Amino acid sequence: MVTRPPEPSISALLPSSEAESVVRTVNGVRLHAVVAGDPDDPLVVLLHGFPEFWYGWRDQIEPLVEAGYRVLVPDQRGYNRSDKPLHVRAYRRSTLSQDIVELIESEGEDVAHVVGHDWGGMVAWELGLRRPDVVDRLVVANAPHPTAYLRQWLSNPEQMRRSGYAYVFQLPWLPERLCRYDEFRVLERGLRESAAPGTFSDADFERYRRAWQRDGALTGMLNWYRASGRYPAAMSRGHVDVPTLVAWGEADRALVPSLAIDSYEFCRNGRLELFPETSHWIQHEAAERFTDMLVDHLSG
Repeated sequence: MVTRPPEPSISALLPSSEAESVVRTVNGVRLHAVVAGDPDDPLVVLLHGFPEFWYGWRDQIEPLVEAGYRVLVPDQRGYNRSDKPLHVRAYRRSTLSQDIVELIESEGEDVAHVVGHDWGGMVAWELGLRRPDVVDRLVVANAPHPTAYLRQWLSNPEQMRRSGYAYVFQLPWLPERLCRYDEFRVLERGLRESAAPGTFSDADFERYRRAWQRDGALTGMLNWYRASGRYPAAMSRGHVDVPTLVAWGEADRALVPSLAIDSYEFCRNGRLELFPETSHWIQHEAAERFTDMLVDHLSG
């Protein structure tokens, strides 16, 4: 095992922000989160995807605080400093969304703006569909509405091909071994090759590797995929009623571009913004444009 330098503080990772690290017990687990901004300001919850952690929203935290928001960015269950339940069943989408409902309550709020990317976007859709009472405005980046995804998966061989890695993740123990091999080479390569050159720095990868090497982290992260396969969420054909921004990098290697339009059509009060030359990692590659769009949507 490679010896790593001491872990940097939250303030060292976000030097211009007064962010702090907190731990909240919600829905039977302890979730680590980064919070920033005035507690009296409107609350925005940022939900990361695979294989990131709270740090995936580093470019959005400070601008949101400056725009007048309280920002709450959790390590979702299974990731980084948060609890990592052993059983796959603990990662059902209904459970993951309840984590966020109670996390909002832990801030003393009944509702919040919810922003999600990748798997965090799937949790955001779940909240918009089944718990709209806790969502003020919704933003989903490169994560398909669940019904839109199912339709594409059943009818589009290209989407089925692109989803092939997720089938491998259903296997026991082997994905963990592959991901851990040679200092997490597979995960690092997956990020590098699916993003524009220079999107992730060597320092970024060091921080990601630190999160991936925590006890139980790889299994917890992969269990999101396993639970989706073994305990699929009840399908909803309903539309999302809360104001929703769908932001989509069209150069996404895992999701076909037509999913953006399909997902937008499930929003009664929706806005679709396409980023033609941007990959799946929209909040990194197009940070300024995406963040400006995000602030504009949340402000109404």
